[in-house]
Amino acid sequence: MKERTIQPVNNGLNGDITIPGDKSISHRSVMFGSIAEGKTTIKGFLPGADCLSTISCFKEMGVEITQSGDEVTVVGKGLEGLQEPKAVLDVGNSGTTIRLMSGILANTPFFSCVQGDESIAKRPMKRVTNPLKQMGANIDGREEGTFTPLTIRGGDLKAIEYISPVASAQVKSAILLAGLRAEGVTAVTEPHISRDHTERMLEAFGVKVTREGKTVKLSGGQKLTATDIQVPGDVSSAAFFLVAGAIIPNSKLVLQNVGMNPTRTGIIDVIEKMGATFTVDLINEGASEPAANITIETSSLKGIEIGGDIIPRLIDEIPIIALAATQAEGITVIKDAHELKVKETNRIDTVVAELTKLGARIEATDDGMIIYGKSALKGNTVNSYGDHRIGMMLAIAGCLAEGKTIIEDAEAVGVSYPSFFDELQKLAK
Repeated sequence: MKERTIQPVNNGLNGDITIPGDKSISHRSVMFGSIAEGKTTIKGFLPGADCLSTISCFKEMGVEITQSGDEVTVVGKGLEGLQEPKAVLDVGNSGTTIRLMSGILANTPFFSCVQGDESIAKRPMKRVTNPLKQMGANIDGREEGTFTPLTIRGGDLKAIEYISPVASAQVKSAILLAGLRAEGVTAVTEPHISRDHTERMLEAFGVKVTREGKTVKLSGGQKLTATDIQVPGDVSSAAFFLVAGAIIPNSKLVLQNVGMNPTRTGIIDVIEKMGATFTVDLINEGASEPAANITIETSSLKGIEIGGDIIPRLIDEIPIIALAATQAEGITVIKDAHELKVKETNRIDTVVAELTKLGARIEATDDGMIIYGKSALKGNTVNSYGDHRIGMMLAIAGCLAEGKTIIEDAEAVGVSYPSFFDELQKLAK
């Protein structure tokens, strides 16, 4: 278990930084390329542990994939060309891989077994396995398909109209992917609109997708045609430096090529409402996944209330938003964020526990947290508990804290941002 020591940053963070590829889009580009007809070229791919798990799973099913750094080539097998895997498909730490891939496996007439690491073994799978079973897939797992390992025997599926109890892009995507080979029109309705990378990318691969408010539909029997994908930078990774630039004194950062998908930019809305000083310059307006360069500098922030429809647009950014709130004047309330409990860790409890160790005044609620600003942070020994987003949040907190901060299990950040600590060091010089 590797640890990292973070020293206070006295002269601010300054410079330009190119944000690594979007994790959600990288996963999907490999998966959709695998079930498309023809050769898909991906540029800007995120070569983090999670996305590499997706590559290894599809290679196991006979797909020819070559990867060099952030460039990937996928020779698609078409919807009916995947081969039964001879070994267990191991998704590592990746919830996206197991949930989306389950949708593809559900419509494929062979047997597969899927598992992941200890964290995946605790994450709820019934939200995906239940609708897939309703469509006709034969799926089992621990506690009646609630937990991994999962066994899936796919085959002939029937379309369903599914009312999802949660706004989850992973649930929606699994059902839509299963629906590609289902008989009829598959529809998913969510309580709030979740991120729409799947819909955008299916359209880029030639699939007709219909969106009506909170409902997404597609007809079975459509083919995917290979295409070239340019992956923008991950706004969830950019969020750490966005907040760092705002709360660390004497900072000015230019974040380049940040994905600006409107279903993901809740963090931008929140820091604007808190009073951050920043500019957004769109660089590829009109692309299926828009991107921008963002310039941010040290700002005076104020506490706000965050809840409702915006939560699915910033669910992964809540740990770093909580840190921003510790440096804002007044009280910040985060609510309607129950989903935090079923992430890589219970992020409500973990954020509260670890920031409290650093001197923050923060308390957990059933569906979020209350943060009392402004707090002077003091260095201490903290732990990511294997959660990449907790690890990066604590590193930014350490830059602000008085004295050194030791982060245990710091290598977890490699899941989504392998060069994070190198970038942080470079900007602190």
